[in-house]
Amino acid sequence: MSRLLAVCLTVALAALLAVGTAFGVVALLEATPDQPNTPLITYEQADQGS
Repeated sequence: MSRLLAVCLTVALAALLAVGTAFGVVALLEATPDQPNTPLITYEQADQGS
């Protein structure tokens, strides 16, 4: 019975550790600032008069 209890506690601890790690990774990704979305090359647009 004690081995079964140890196995259950180990599984529960591993699951909590995995969930905590996932939340930590998401928090770190949201904490980094977004990079500006500026194009490297811009093209001049010629006026197309009608």
